[in-house]
Amino acid sequence: MISAETRVQIRHLFFAEHWKIGTIARELGIHPDAVRHAIESDRFNRAQALRSCLTDPYLPFIRETLEQYPQLRATRIYQMVRDRGYPGCVVQLRRIVADLRPRRAEPFLRRHMLQAEQAQIDWAHFGEVAVGRARRRLSCFVITLSYSRALYLEFFFDQSMENFLRGHVHAFQAWSGVPRIILHDNLRSAVLERRGNQIHFHPRLMELCAHYHCMARPCQVRAGNQKGRVERAIRYVRESFWAGRCFTTLAECNRQALLWRDQVAHQPPWPGDDRRTVAEAFAEEQPRLLPLPAHLFNTDLVLPVRSAKTIYVRFDFNDYGGRCVREGDLFAGGVSGECTEAIKPTHHTGKGAERPAALRAFELFEEDD
Repeated sequence: MISAETRVQIRHLFFAEHWKIGTIARELGIHPDAVRHAIESDRFNRAQALRSCLTDPYLPFIRETLEQYPQLRATRIYQMVRDRGYPGCVVQLRRIVADLRPRRAEPFLRRHMLQAEQAQIDWAHFGEVAVGRARRRLSCFVITLSYSRALYLEFFFDQSMENFLRGHVHAFQAWSGVPRIILHDNLRSAVLERRGNQIHFHPRLMELCAHYHCMARPCQVRAGNQKGRVERAIRYVRESFWAGRCFTTLAECNRQALLWRDQVAHQPPWPGDDRRTVAEAFAEEQPRLLPLPAHLFNTDLVLPVRSAKTIYVRFDFNDYGGRCVREGDLFAGGVSGECTEAIKPTHHTGKGAERPAALRAFELFEEDD
C-alpha cells in the first residue's frame, strides 16, 4: 500500500506533468504496478468490442478452401465468394486470405558428402564488357567440390555447349581428378527434355561423362537449394573477387580469378573443421578423385560459314576475308578456348571453282568488330 500523499503525487505527475509510468516508478522508488493502480489505468485500457466484418459469414468457406488448395490466389477466392453473395471488395478479402492462408515452411536438411563424391556446377552472369567496338556478355563457369568446398572458376563470352564442356575439362585438369557425380540444374546444355524423373540428357554431356567415368545428375525443377554450395560460391565470387576488379583481356581476368582462388578462396576455415583450411581439406580429398583418362575430351567447335557478296566472312563477331574470297564460298570456322583459331576454305562454288590455286593463295586477316 502507498500513502495518500504518494498517490496524490503520482496522479499529479501523470495527469498534470505527463510523466511516463516508468519514470514515476523510478523517481519515487516504487513498483510500476503501484503507479498503475494509483492512476487507475484499467479504466482507459478496456477492451473494445469488435465490430462485425463483411467477410465473417464466409470465413469457414475460405478456411476450408485454403486447407484444400493452400496456393490458391486471393483473386480466385474472391470470385468464388462473390458468387456466393459476398458484397465487399477484393482488398478486404486479400487481408483475410493472407491471415488465413496456411504457412508451411519447407524443411531443409544439412547434407554431409563423402570425399570425391559430388561436384556442383552453375553459370553466373556478370554483365557485359567491351571488346573492341562490340559488347560481349561475360559469364562465369563455377564448379565446387561438395566435400572440401574447393572451387574452379573460368570466365567465358557466352554459355554455349562448348564452353560448358570446356569448363568441365579445365576443372578436372586443375584438380588432377574427377568427382563421381556432377550436380547441376536443368540448363539446356545438360538437359534437353524432362518429364518428372524421365530425363533426356544432352548427347555431348553424355560423351563427356563417358570419357571421364562420372555421372551427371540434375536438380529437381525449381529447387536451386539442392546445389546451395555452388550458389554460395557464386555469391562469394561476386562479393570477394568481382567487386572493384579491373582487367583488359579475358585471359587476364581468368589469370586473376585463379590467383584469387589460390590466395583467398581456398584459405578460409573449412566448414567441416575450423582447424583446417579449404586447401588442406582439398589436399585430403584429391587422392580419392577418379583418375584422369589418358587423353583430353575434345571441346573444339567447328562450324560451316558461307561467304556473302562482300569479301568478308562473319564468324564469332569477327570479320575474316582474303584476296580470293568469292560469293558462295564455303569455309570451316573453328573455335578452341578463348579465340577463333582458323577459318579454312573447304571448297568453292560458282565461277572460278575450277581454279584450286585460288585456295592456296587465300590469306586470312581479321578486323575488329
